[in-house]
Amino acid sequence: MTSAWAIDLSNVTKRFGATVALDGASFRVRQGAVHALLGENGAGKSTTVKLLSGLMQPDAGSIAVMGRDVTMRGPKDAHRAGVQTAFQEMTLVRDLTVAQNLLMSYEPTGWFGRIKRREAQRVAAEWLDRLELTDVRPGAYIRDLALPVRQKIEIAKAIVRAPQVLLLDEPTSALSGRDVAWLSRRIDEMKARGVTFVFISHRMQEVREFCDSLTVYRNGRDVGAFETADISDDDVIRLVIGRSMEAKYPPKVPAPAEARSETPAMEARGIRVDGVVTDFNLTLKPGEVHGIAALQGMGQRELFEALFGAEFIDEGQILIDGKPVTLTSTADSLKAGVSTSFLPEDRKTEGLFLRLPGGENVSLPVIKRFSRFGLIDRKREQAAIKRALAQMEVNPRAVYKPCLSFSGGNQQKIAMAKWLLTQSRVWLMFDPTRGIDVGTKHQIFVLMRAFAAAGGSVLFYSTDVPELVNVCDRVSVVYRGRNVAELEGDALNEENVMRKMLSS
Repeated sequence: MTSAWAIDLSNVTKRFGATVALDGASFRVRQGAVHALLGENGAGKSTTVKLLSGLMQPDAGSIAVMGRDVTMRGPKDAHRAGVQTAFQEMTLVRDLTVAQNLLMSYEPTGWFGRIKRREAQRVAAEWLDRLELTDVRPGAYIRDLALPVRQKIEIAKAIVRAPQVLLLDEPTSALSGRDVAWLSRRIDEMKARGVTFVFISHRMQEVREFCDSLTVYRNGRDVGAFETADISDDDVIRLVIGRSMEAKYPPKVPAPAEARSETPAMEARGIRVDGVVTDFNLTLKPGEVHGIAALQGMGQRELFEALFGAEFIDEGQILIDGKPVTLTSTADSLKAGVSTSFLPEDRKTEGLFLRLPGGENVSLPVIKRFSRFGLIDRKREQAAIKRALAQMEVNPRAVYKPCLSFSGGNQQKIAMAKWLLTQSRVWLMFDPTRGIDVGTKHQIFVLMRAFAAAGGSVLFYSTDVPELVNVCDRVSVVYRGRNVAELEGDALNEENVMRKMLSS
């Protein structure tokens, strides 16, 4: 008799030295269901995914897939059990083509195992057509593709392997609204064929849209399993963070008069960047959180890079505190009082030095502040690092432990701790809440509003329109590299922002 459970983890424990990632956790998913796995960063979600993917083995407990007890000593064992995974931290090989990544280990072969390259190109093209990815060439290199396209190829690679169980680890964190609709169609198609999904997300709106049921993890343990329709968002949040959160978003308290100034903190006048940002104008005031709303690929990334000195400005002018500045590097930006929590598309390779301790990553941008005559005052540096990490509620071990030993969400928090140390007057925050839990999001929003209330200025881009509406004082809509609309007051609502984004 076939088991009703596609996945059944029972009393699973996994330790990493003194750290207990899973502490007797149990996790069950019905066959043919789309089941959400929720929890804060470090709650044990990623460890569960790695166990089911064969990337690690439990220290205790049992795992069953499709009613059969399994011991998975590697990804091939997971594949044989019918389990495939699309990771948030993507597994694509940047210097190989789309076709090579899509069919890796599943290529058509001939004599002596030689790959039939023409056949592989044809098969890859058929799959891209079937999965509505006709704008992607099979011969295109992964390194040349935008992040949302890479994320869809990561998902497509798992689909090509015909899984019985598909694990989706934060699949929408890099996707725009249209791309999320693309994923929704893929899930519907596969669910109709009886495929089971585990869906990890921090966005409750998506959980309600996609998922039949959910399990909540906290501190390595399962603390509840529910039908999605039977539990409220507030109750989910309470289970996730272990306490009640008064509001998802902090109040928009205006900065006191003495903290505001008539002189803009930052201005962009007629900025042009690489043919993507065209004639862009923006005024960022002291004491405000100013949002940037845009569909994917409208120039928002290039804009933030230019304002931080990481991208050359072809034309136009940037002013800080009313004075023109020339930003030829990020060092120029920091000297001018502009800092960033710009989180690169690939956090693992661009955002952090993963093999260095978190503490060294945090102090690196301002290391000169702690040095004299070429010698670093380690005592002062360590004290500052500990304050920044404590403010982000990162485990104190991050001071000396390599970043690669932390979960992706905690790596992101370490990356954000860097801008707390810069003591700048302007924060450029590019999608800082991507892939992090509700508790940490609330913490970031509180920091942003507190910084603005003290007279600081925040330029904040998010792919999540409700975040922009509920956190920002004003929102600029960017379309094809231009500031096409500014919304504030009663006009600042989700409907107006989406209308401007889609119809400009």
